[in-house]
Formats: sequence, C-alpha cells, structure tokens
Amino acid sequence: MGNDGYLPLFETKRAKGRTLYRVFAGSIFVGICLIWSYRVSHVPRHGEDGRLVWIGLLAAELWFGFYWFLTQAHRWNLVYRQTFKDRLSHRYGNELPGVDIFVCTADPVIEPPMMVINTVLSVMAYDYPPEKLSKLYEDMKNQVENVAKLGRLPEVHLRHKGFSEWDSYSSRHDHDTILQILIDGKDPNEKDSEGCVLPTLVYVAREKRPQYFHNFKAGAMNALVRVSSAISNGQIVLNVDCDMYSNNSLAVRDALCFFMDEKKGHEIAYVQFPQNFDNITKNELYSSSLRVISQVEFHGLDGYGGPLYVGTGCFHRRDTLCGRKFSREIHNEFKIDIPKDREREETIAVLEEKSKVLASCTYENNTAWGKEMGLKYGCPVEDVITGLSIQCRGWKSVYYNPERKAFLGVAPTTLAQILVQHKRWSEGDFQILLSKYSPAWFANGKISLGLQLGYCCYCLWATNCLAVLYYSIVPSLYLLRGIPLFPELSSPWFLPFAYVVISKYMYSLAEYLWSGGTVLGWWNDQRIWLYKRTSSYLLGFIDTIAKSLGLHSDSAFVITAKVSKQEVYRRYVKEIMEFGDSSAMFTALATIALINLVCLIGLMKKAILNEGIPIIYETMLLQFVLCAILVLINWPLYQGLFFRKDNGKMPKYIAIKSIVLAVSSCTCFTLFLT
Repeated sequence: MGNDGYLPLFETKRAKGRTLYRVFAGSIFVGICLIWSYRVSHVPRHGEDGRLVWIGLLAAELWFGFYWFLTQAHRWNLVYRQTFKDRLSHRYGNELPGVDIFVCTADPVIEPPMMVINTVLSVMAYDYPPEKLSKLYEDMKNQVENVAKLGRLPEVHLRHKGFSEWDSYSSRHDHDTILQILIDGKDPNEKDSEGCVLPTLVYVAREKRPQYFHNFKAGAMNALVRVSSAISNGQIVLNVDCDMYSNNSLAVRDALCFFMDEKKGHEIAYVQFPQNFDNITKNELYSSSLRVISQVEFHGLDGYGGPLYVGTGCFHRRDTLCGRKFSREIHNEFKIDIPKDREREETIAVLEEKSKVLASCTYENNTAWGKEMGLKYGCPVEDVITGLSIQCRGWKSVYYNPERKAFLGVAPTTLAQILVQHKRWSEGDFQILLSKYSPAWFANGKISLGLQLGYCCYCLWATNCLAVLYYSIVPSLYLLRGIPLFPELSSPWFLPFAYVVISKYMYSLAEYLWSGGTVLGWWNDQRIWLYKRTSSYLLGFIDTIAKSLGLHSDSAFVITAKVSKQEVYRRYVKEIMEFGDSSAMFTALATIALINLVCLIGLMKKAILNEGIPIIYETMLLQFVLCAILVLINWPLYQGLFFRKDNGKMPKYIAIKSIVLAVSSCTCFTLFLT
C-alpha cells in the first residue's frame, strides 16, 4: 500500500541473483574477447594451409559473440508479475469493460472443427459477466468441406441460416460475407439448460474473391475487429488460435488487473500470456514447448517495456489495435456498466446485414487498415510487427505467466512440422529486420535499448544459419587433413575456448532445468537448435534475400498442422523422431550429419593405423570434440537413415542423395587439398 492508501491491482518483482548473473556474463564476455584475440593474432600467413578457413572461423566467432551479446537483453533484467483479482472485484464489482474474443481458423483438415468448437466453448466459460463477453469466430473452410463431401449441410447446421448460405457457393475462395449472430447476449431469453445467461456468439466468414488478396490471418483479424465494433464493441479484445483453448476461467480478470490499475494501467496496450501445450512429451522430442522463451526470455523483455505480441493468448485494448497513439493525457477509461436488460437499438437481421459490409473484400480499399490500423499486412509474422508498431507508438505491454496456465494448445508432432513452422517464423522476423519497421532503426529512440536488442535477437534468427553451418562442416572436414584450427591442449589460448564453451552450456542446462525441463529434454533442445539453424533458418534466409532482390514472390502463410496420423502420433508419444515426410530440409540435415560421420570415421582410421592418437589429443582436441558431439547429437538421424524399418524412417531417395552428397563432398575436399 502506498502513502496515499492506494492498493495496486498488480505488482512487479525483479528476479533475484541479477548481480551474480551479470558478473558471470561479464566473465563470458572476457572469454569471448580472448577468443577473438586468438583468431586475429594467429591468422596463418599467405601460402599456409587453412588461412581462408581461419578467416571464416573468425567471422563465425565474431557473429557468435555478437549474437550472444544480443541474447543478454533477454536475461539482464527479468521481472515477474503478480495480480490481485480480489482487489479488482472489490473495487469494480461487475462494472467491468466488455471483452470481445476472436477465434480464427482456416483449414478443417489440419485444424479439425471439433477442436475449434472446444476452444469456443472453453472461452465461453470464463468467470466473467456473460453480457460483457462476445465471441466471434472466423471459421469458413470446414463448412465448405462439409458441403463438398456430403452434398448438403449436416443436420446440426440446418437451423442456422448463416451456415445454410454455403449451399450457394462451391469455392472457399469465392463467396460473399457470411455472418450470423448465433447467440444474442443482450437477449434475456438466451439461456442455457440450467438457466444461465449466455454470452454473445457470432459466426463470421469474410468475403473472399479470387482477384483480392485476403492477407491470411491478419486480414481475418482486421475483419473481426471491424465486425465486432458494430455488434459488441468491447473495449478489450482477446484473440486465440483455434487450438489454444482456455485453461483458466480467471484469465480475463488477470488481464484486467493490468488494464484497470489506476496508476499504471493507462500505459498498457496488451497483456501477452505464454503459449503452452498439452501434448508435450516428457523429454520434449522436438523442443516444441518454447520453454526457455516463455520461462526466461519474455520475462526479460518485460523488464524493458514488454514482450512481443505472439498472435494468440493476447488481450488488447481495442483502440491501440485501431492505431491510437499513447499520450500521457490518457486516463483509465474502463469503468463502465452495461445493464443486463439493455436491448439493441436495431433488429438482429439489420445488424447482421450492416456488419457484413465491414468484412467485404473492398472495405479496406484506400483506408489505413493493414498499415496504420489493425494488424499489419505483408509479413508472415504479422503479430510480431504489429506488436512492435504498437510499442513504437509509446505503449507498453505486459507478460503474465500465471502458475495455472491460461491457455493450452497443440504443439507440432513431427520434425517436418516444427521445421516448417520455424522457417516461417525466422523468415518473417528477418523480413521485419530488412523492412521499414526494423527494430534496428524504426524503433530507435521509440522503445528502450534493451527491448530493441531483444527484438533484433529474434529478427536475426535466420542469419544464424551461416555461422552454424560453417562451424558444423568446415572444422570436421579439416580433420581429414590433420590441419588444426583451434589451440593445442598445452597452449594457454586453450583456456578461453574451454571456459566459454563449458560455462555457456552448463548455464544453458541449468536454465533449462530451472524452467522445468529434463536433462534429456535439454539435449533434445540442443539437437533441434542445430536442426533449425541448418535447415529452417537457412531456407528462411535464402527466401528472404531472394524476395529482397525481386527473385521470389511474397511468402505464403503456412498453417501448422494440429493433427497427425495415429501411427505417427504413437511414435511421437514414444519419442521416436519422425523422418517419413519428403522435405528438402531433411536432405540438408542428413548430408551435414553424414559429412561429420565420414570425417570422424576417417580420423579414427588414420589415428589407429598411424598410431597418432596422442598427437590428435594434443593438437586437435577441440576439433575432435566438436565433430564427435555433432555425430552424437545426430544419432536419431543415423537411425532413420540406416537402422529403422518403420514408416518414420528417412525416405530412401533422400538417404541415397544425402550419402552421395556427403561422400562426394569429403572426397572432393580431400582431393582439392591434395
């Protein structure tokens, strides 16, 4: 309690041990500087073996050091939030703002309709006055599929005229706006079987025409913002993906504790909850939980002004989504009261017809929608760029990670799914870096330096591919020729390399375990870290550069599958990695893994035949350890290539192609040096 008797609706606590961590990080930085000094002072002379590769290693290590510096923005100033919902209830009672909830979906094959309905039902069960809640879900394609497969609409839909309108259309890409208020929350007769008042529920399928680009999820969200403004106009907007069901009925009240705080609430544009998943295996085979991001990194960003907007599980002020700039003159405007028996000024039919116009293809022509209003267009990660633009208008955001998870979703269950998902994320983030909205220059002076560095860390995901790819291949190839690229064991320069590597990975393990993971889960996380940087990020980097040069069209919005075949899912539960899909990324992963295996076998053969094991131990220990770890971490991939007989093994043509590429690379490299 303050001196004026004010009781805040939330409190912020800084993480303990910050000083100790900063001392530790400082020692790591000293070690990194010593590694750079070694590389610069020991460059081979002209004509000596390894000069060019040495310079390449210097460039890679400069990048690793620079990127490590960026990641400190996520760990330098962690904060944690605590809400006081009892104070909110005591202070405001039911005088709470209206909340509109958006549930977006697009494809019934990878986003099953039953999943969508379960999500809608979960958010309808919030502990909140029902007359203040409105749910709008943008759900189109599943209705088209039902019409196409059955030749008619299922019986359960016949009593809803909005669904029956699909009979007039044969294509999901060419239809009028279909909109129906399924439940009118302002009608006192709308009650469930137990006599409880129901919230408003609206079905929307925005107009689509082949000649108009529909802007994927961003276009759907903007249409829902406009439609909801005419029907319910809640001052708070929550959007969730169709698989991200509510797991905490008090989440709305948690969010309102931030928005309605009298002293700090007026600064907050959105409250972001973490993405959590209910189908994660014990050891997180594909590292799908984003554990360190949700438990550490976003808390660090929150200490500098707020986290990214991640596209789901986020409560927004409606006016900030519509482009309002922050001003110190803004005061808390949420204390409102809507009587339960309030009637609409117009009939439902009239309201539906008027609202349809707001979801038409041409409504946004010559407007600021997609630019200064709503979610921004033209980027595969429309959520991140939208959140950044909101923060650059002076607003802050809040990250709230309650003990009981607010939302639970479905994580990818195959390696191909996780790689495709991260290709889209890394490609979209890299596009932001190269765009006019880049956090490197657009956000300069508009947000804190720590938050700016935090954004840059994610926007540079794709560029990590170059240094990691170089380090994953070149040192191993040079083992075949016996050319050392790292200091000898007896050299004092060995110490900074050993200290940085051991300290960095020991801290990474401790951080992962502190976040609730397991040792094997951390090892799987390191494997996926490598796979993403040598496949997903590589393709994302290439596609973004090609697009920037005009050699590639706009990136497609790829939806991550939410379901998998039973056989595939059984292997996932058993934590057996899935390679059964055909993917160019699998070819890259298999080739790199086989190059390291060939190099390690070649080195061991040479050492045994020539009795050179002590020499290798003394002169090339770090190089050998790097190659050996790369082989060890790729063990599931070798199983998929050579040992497995199930349908999850690596496709034969990818295995053959990878073997040919790996053997050819090693052979050509050896002959070229000879």
